[in-house]
Amino acid sequence: MKKSNAADIFGKAPVFQAVFKNALPAMAARVLVISGLPAMLMVLIYNLADTFFIGQTHDALQVAAVSLATPVFLIFMAAGTIFGIGGTSVISRAIGEGRHEYARSVCAFCMWSCVAVGIVMAALFLIFMNQILGWMGASADTWELAEIYLTIVSLSGPFVLISNCYSNIIRAEGQSGKAMMGQLLGNLLNVILDPILILGFGWNIAGAAIATVIGNIVGAGYYILYFKGGKSSLSIQVKDFTTRNRVCSSVLAIGIPASLGSLLMSVSQIIVNSLIAEFGDMALAGMGVAMKITMITGMICIGFGQGIQPLLGYCVGAGMWRRFKQVMKCSILCSFGLSAVMTIICYFFVNQIVSVFLTEASAFNYAARFARILLCTSFLFGMFYVLSNALQAMGAATEALIINLSRQGIIYIPSLFLLKMAIGLDGLAWAQPVADILSTGLVAILYIRTVRKMEYNCSILSGGCQMES
Repeated sequence: MKKSNAADIFGKAPVFQAVFKNALPAMAARVLVISGLPAMLMVLIYNLADTFFIGQTHDALQVAAVSLATPVFLIFMAAGTIFGIGGTSVISRAIGEGRHEYARSVCAFCMWSCVAVGIVMAALFLIFMNQILGWMGASADTWELAEIYLTIVSLSGPFVLISNCYSNIIRAEGQSGKAMMGQLLGNLLNVILDPILILGFGWNIAGAAIATVIGNIVGAGYYILYFKGGKSSLSIQVKDFTTRNRVCSSVLAIGIPASLGSLLMSVSQIIVNSLIAEFGDMALAGMGVAMKITMITGMICIGFGQGIQPLLGYCVGAGMWRRFKQVMKCSILCSFGLSAVMTIICYFFVNQIVSVFLTEASAFNYAARFARILLCTSFLFGMFYVLSNALQAMGAATEALIINLSRQGIIYIPSLFLLKMAIGLDGLAWAQPVADILSTGLVAILYIRTVRKMEYNCSILSGGCQMES
């Protein structure tokens, strides 16, 4: 069996190098200089590419339809997150503990669970398409367009789950470059096919959906070939699949709370879309673009947090407490700086960014107005996602559940209705900054409490923690 090189990368490399190798999405003009491009950045580009090229049709209704369909894509992503983040947390700790066979079983469990869940989800979305479109607030003008996009994208369900799952899992054995490559291949193919299918063939929104499907199939195929090629210490073989020895429960205990953030993001977007649909399709198109502008910072920070999770998980499993704290200090400083810079850039260039997606005057004004509100607190994203992923890395399932229920659920959804009643249309935008502030404070409190508990456990366990990294 091939041995993992995680110990060299996670346990021995200088902290700054380890963090950046696994987390920072940095590219030079023509050469990828750091091999840690996170999967979530790729998700962002997928989404922006579809919206951008649809925007070139100068049809705001098609932009609105893509905005309506986005939550469904995020639901598939959330399902992949269950096994991707849950599997990564369990595998990285298992490798740190030297339990390599257990790590292989977890990896195989995640693969075949993705296949099964993806097929079931695709079938459910196709069967209940009309009901879903009704819940999403599709109007008579956007109904058919959204239906076309969702029908095609739903067919790629299993591949979306596999791609999202394994872009995380293979980082657990220190293969950040391989993790990036699968997402990069799928993304580049999507970006290449979008203008050809949307504009060249004139397939419009159907072309965007087909490009997305093909991209996800290629990304998932890359990861499957990676494992089949014997390049990994992990396994996706059926013979290694098991639900025994707490494989299933360990993955789900971390994965379900982690996925709730993405799931509630989808649910909350559906609620936002249904509420804002009362103000017309142009307002809906504007909010959709505004959310995507905020996603530029959000997805990068999500990727950063997910990138350092296996590093933190390894430190926990190996008892390297001092190194854990060093990694956290470096990650918080870097992620906060990254989110602050991205927020400033997006805020000052919001009109220019909006103009890339929308040309219709009313939709443009809505998008710029909403984006400036949403960007008020996006500088907090870096800190929030590093702290929440640290909780997952420590196996703090209850705390992770609280955070993921709170930000896009318990705090955000009631804020939507309350602020809409208080200040009208703008209240639907201001609900997110309110949720950002309160949830960041909450995750900081829970992280400090969990760290103190770990420090106490280390102090009473003889030889349980390495005080030197």
